[in-house]
Amino acid sequence: MTPTGLIDVHAHFVTDAYVDAARSAGIEHPDGMPGWPSWSAERHLALMDDAGITTSYLSVSSPGVHFGDDRAARALAREVNGFGARVRAENPDRFGQFASLPLPDVEGALTEAAYALDVLGADGVAVETNHHGLYLGDPLLEPLWEALDRRGALVFVHPTSAPHADETALGRPRPMLEFLFDTARAASDLLLRGVFTRHPRIRWVLTHGGGALPLLADRIDLFRTITGGGDGPGAVEQLGRLWYDMAGTPFPRQIPALDAAFGTERLLYGSDYCWTPAEAARAQIASVDAAAPPSATDTWRDLTTRNAHRLFAV
Repeated sequence: MTPTGLIDVHAHFVTDAYVDAARSAGIEHPDGMPGWPSWSAERHLALMDDAGITTSYLSVSSPGVHFGDDRAARALAREVNGFGARVRAENPDRFGQFASLPLPDVEGALTEAAYALDVLGADGVAVETNHHGLYLGDPLLEPLWEALDRRGALVFVHPTSAPHADETALGRPRPMLEFLFDTARAASDLLLRGVFTRHPRIRWVLTHGGGALPLLADRIDLFRTITGGGDGPGAVEQLGRLWYDMAGTPFPRQIPALDAAFGTERLLYGSDYCWTPAEAARAQIASVDAAAPPSATDTWRDLTTRNAHRLFAV
């Protein structure tokens, strides 16, 4: 039998202009990583063909497009979104796009979201877990969530370095640990500020199996009952309504932990290419294919691809 083609909701690109802008802002080692990756559509398609990935949804990863100046961030968001739209137009059956927003500039983000969704036809928008310390539950972002909720938009939440990450990361690359905790921090902020209940039409996608969130959901619920915060059902129920990708090290422990907390009805595949090198992406897919299947009738490919079709069928 031919294996089911994967749908990759967590795939990245960079452009020369984007990397130049980041370096001009002094970012040579983004999030403590050794350096910047390179990307081309040709190399990405070669990986997809080799690994059995049908479609990849492209986005700009951390550190996003805002390097301190609102006007420059608006221009850079418009540039990378236009580039992504052209890549998708040249390969419409292979690539999708989550557009970048110039947060924490809320006015600029509202303008760019409307342009990306209405003019470029983006499949959703990408935000970071925090934007220069502005976390996603902050009331300043309420106009953005209101606008995206009216559209029933998809919001892809990618982790980034937390404030003071130089101290907390202890000199290690922040994607190793810090990203996983910042995903949990951002999700709990959205939950405890009531954003999920106020804006139920937004389709939230969290990365890396929710990071530390599956292990912390019950603890968040416990403190919510003690201190208050948020409306609606319990934390586990609300967090179980989000979507999660399996980028990173899904087996043998990451996805079983997610399944125990929230189930796999909203689990998606993610490669994290090009920040994850091609050989590591292939090894991750091999681990997915070799893992014990989720049921007697499904493979992880079947499950995540079926879930992705549900996510995008709006």
